[in-house]
Amino acid sequence: MTSVLYDAPGPRARRNTAIGTTVALVLLAGVVALAVVQLGANGQLDGEKWGPFFNPGNRYFTATWRALGVGLGNTLVAAALTLVLALAIGTALAVLRISSTPVYRWLVVGVIELLRGLPVVITIFLAARVLPEIGVTLPPLWYLVIGLTLYNCVIIAEIVRAGVAALPRGQSEAASAVGLTRFQVLRIILLPQAFRIMLPALISQLVVIVKDTSLGFIIFGFSEFVRTANTVIQFFGGQEEINLPLQAYTAVALVFILINYGLGKLAEYVQRRSGRASRSAAVAVRAPVKVGTGGG
Repeated sequence: MTSVLYDAPGPRARRNTAIGTTVALVLLAGVVALAVVQLGANGQLDGEKWGPFFNPGNRYFTATWRALGVGLGNTLVAAALTLVLALAIGTALAVLRISSTPVYRWLVVGVIELLRGLPVVITIFLAARVLPEIGVTLPPLWYLVIGLTLYNCVIIAEIVRAGVAALPRGQSEAASAVGLTRFQVLRIILLPQAFRIMLPALISQLVVIVKDTSLGFIIFGFSEFVRTANTVIQFFGGQEEINLPLQAYTAVALVFILINYGLGKLAEYVQRRSGRASRSAAVAVRAPVKVGTGGG
């Protein structure tokens, strides 16, 4: 089948693509092999160094993962709190932007654009440094949650607004015709459908939130997953006089990959279920029409 986006490659283009891919894979394999050789020469591949993280029979394995588990728990708690707060505040911002008068709408848009333009590390830093200066003293976990919420709530606001904008205009017009206010139309009709449409995007945003929790290292006194791994590295460097940053951060990276891969698959599953539900609803709506037409 001919593509409408680009010309189908001919025999020469396919051959050149295959050659380029093969060369790139060979070069990549060479770089990986060179890295493995260098790591082996420096003793980084010794089983003793990987044991505390990947060998259950190692005497430090249980203690290492008990410590890392505390940091991972803090990371997941921060991500869950951020998602709940960002979802609530983001939904409120989306509703205000859609239903407000033009004067107030520009104020909401200004807040959204301001927070969207700030790097997330800056919002975390501001929460951790500014709030104590004005007398707001909170547990370190909440400084991270507030910083992440400030950034992610405006992203979620745009996701929700896009979901509402994707719905047919006839629904809101019909609801307004029967006397519903704009807020009632949003609350009863549009928002439930928008959340169902944008649920995969919201789950994908959770992946971003989980990764951004690693920026909690800038908050003094908060032991998230990456900082806990750094503490474990310092322990082995001081007590056992062995340097394990490669092994520790590899373990942390694998845990993050597993969590985010699972969330990504969950988003794909939700998207497939939503697609099947939409097709089933469309068939259910069309079916009476076909029956009525056939009986005429």
